[in-house]
Amino acid sequence: MRRSVFIKTFGCQMNAVDSARMLSLLSSADYLAAATLEEADLVLLNTCSIREKADQKIYSDLGTLRRWKQRRPGRLVGVGGCLAQQDGETIRKRAPHVDIVFGTHNISNLPEMVRRAECRLPTLALGMEEGIAHWGVVPHLPAGAVSSMVAIMQGCDNFCAYCVVPLVRGGEVSRPAGDVVTEVRALAGRGVMEVILLGQNVNSYGKKNGEIPFPELLRRISGIGGISRIRFITSHPRDLDDRTIRLFEEIGTLCPHVHLPLQSGSDRILAAMGRGYTRGEYIAKIEALRRARPGMAFSSDFIVGFPGETEDDFRETLAVMGEVRFDSSFSFRFSSRPGTRAAEMKEKVDPQEAATRLRRLQELQAAHTRERLSAQVGREVTVLVEGKSARDPGMRCGRTACNKTMNFTPGSAEGPIRSVLVTGAGTHSLVGEERPSHA
Repeated sequence: MRRSVFIKTFGCQMNAVDSARMLSLLSSADYLAAATLEEADLVLLNTCSIREKADQKIYSDLGTLRRWKQRRPGRLVGVGGCLAQQDGETIRKRAPHVDIVFGTHNISNLPEMVRRAECRLPTLALGMEEGIAHWGVVPHLPAGAVSSMVAIMQGCDNFCAYCVVPLVRGGEVSRPAGDVVTEVRALAGRGVMEVILLGQNVNSYGKKNGEIPFPELLRRISGIGGISRIRFITSHPRDLDDRTIRLFEEIGTLCPHVHLPLQSGSDRILAAMGRGYTRGEYIAKIEALRRARPGMAFSSDFIVGFPGETEDDFRETLAVMGEVRFDSSFSFRFSSRPGTRAAEMKEKVDPQEAATRLRRLQELQAAHTRERLSAQVGREVTVLVEGKSARDPGMRCGRTACNKTMNFTPGSAEGPIRSVLVTGAGTHSLVGEERPSHA
């Protein structure tokens, strides 16, 4: 008898790809994807532990799932991902109704773990010593998808003072280049036109495992027919080298958008974080990218209220924002994570002061985002159509090469690539009208 699974994904794009692999594995084990929680027989939470707030949300959901499980005999609950790797047995103690707890390196064994759970045999699988077997699992791809994420590496060797990733994802491991190219070629054969290469630090791809360097991987993927857009995340500023930057001049399919986490504009705080670069070095790489591809768009990450951060340090962050004028950013208050160096630092910033600084930073970013979006009005841009617009079913929604969301009125053209005149700018997205085809 076929059963159904509902997967809820928290956190980063890597988790999204892992969830797509989970769905593929369970499809082969007679589990269909459930559209809603209520119709599911199995619920999997693919978790994140990058911030304390994420932990709290997941444990809250587990409380809801306890009641969900009680409403129908035979239902199962599983917890995977980074929080599972971090908390392990603690999850079972706090939520004894959970049937499966599995870590970031144990996805390939999911069908076996589910079968054990069906027989009322709980499973705790957290081993990180056997490599990453799930790279051989083809992620589930929705019908008609034109964009797909492709994992090229996992883990991180940087051990930034605030970050738990090396503890829950392990050290850097690069996926064999041949496997990456084969997956991208298969995606192109299924109609995918855009690939987004994923890793905790894509710029260090191949440095440990004897694989080709990241710029060469980009070159190989750019030669695959049918792939018209290539993106990558996340880049560590320290490891973004001149060879990669020059590719933005040479490879037209490499999209003019780079996500380059800054975290702080203060050299003193950057050193305390263990980031390995200075404010000046970061700005120099931004300028080099803009020379390589005029009109380049930038997004970033910021942590506000890191231990020891003063008002002067924070003002330096605002100053860098004013200089770069990021198109968008993700920003958060510092969240102490167990096992990290920052968790032991004594000079804590008052939570209210950190909250005030975060609001100031986000208000400045909102102004810069509006400015960058407004500058697009009147221009004709190329949009990769992803589906119907959420704001109006009669409109279409997609992304520009610079990764800006576009809602537009469709014309008579067919296919996923459209030429659109930008007629307006909202808070986070653009509005436009499709231009007539000249074919």
